[in-house]
Amino acid sequence: MSEYVRLETTGQLAVVTLDNPDRRNAQTPATWRDLAGIGRSLPGDVRVVLLRAEGTSFSAGLDRRLFPGGGGVPGEPALTDLAERDDADVDAAIAVFQEAFTWWRRPDLVSIAAVQGHAVGAGFQLALACDLRVCADDVQFAMLETQLGLVPDLAGTKPLVDLVGHARALEICLTGRRIGAAEAAALGIATSVVPRADLDTAALALANALTAAPRNAVVETKALLAGATTRSYDEQRAAEREAQTRRLKDLLGAGE
Repeated sequence: MSEYVRLETTGQLAVVTLDNPDRRNAQTPATWRDLAGIGRSLPGDVRVVLLRAEGTSFSAGLDRRLFPGGGGVPGEPALTDLAERDDADVDAAIAVFQEAFTWWRRPDLVSIAAVQGHAVGAGFQLALACDLRVCADDVQFAMLETQLGLVPDLAGTKPLVDLVGHARALEICLTGRRIGAAEAAALGIATSVVPRADLDTAALALANALTAAPRNAVVETKALLAGATTRSYDEQRAAEREAQTRRLKDLLGAGE
């Protein structure tokens, strides 16, 4: 990992920290390689992953040095470099970038983002990548890609629509406006809102609470809820019965 992303594991909890506060935790492909690598290498006994950030902002999004005229980041492709590749190469490059945003919702994990200050563009999408978001009362979400002539492409559009609905997601993305803590809570983007000074404590308390239930029950419940949006009422009832049958047999056989 780079000096700007840290991983600490304690038993069933892994804490991932964005640690480049001087640049408001702006992201580069190196950030995404680090995050993807963490997802691939997590110990099997980790049940909860807490994503947090040092400094005043969670993440200001893509490092502006990668934009035209920004001066570039040594060793990293600028947006102009990507544009010069053929379509298949661009698709492949973005797919690699997206790996940093896709593992947080693995069925065997529950992920929490502790979000303060600005969570903009790629920062907003990284927060959306997690299952839950504990937000400080100073949080400012914004999806600025469309304002810059781009689209949100880091796996953030699906969770955003799932949380707020199509019309509201469209308005948020096309205007690029800021969403404060109260609105984020009302829309369901923020799972909870706490004073800035209490953010780390509140997020850690939630992480600890999530490890209290038996792991198999948590995995089954997460899968059951994840599928609820695409199943009919009767299909969901059937899925509940199937999941409970597995749990009962597991409890009887394992003596949990």
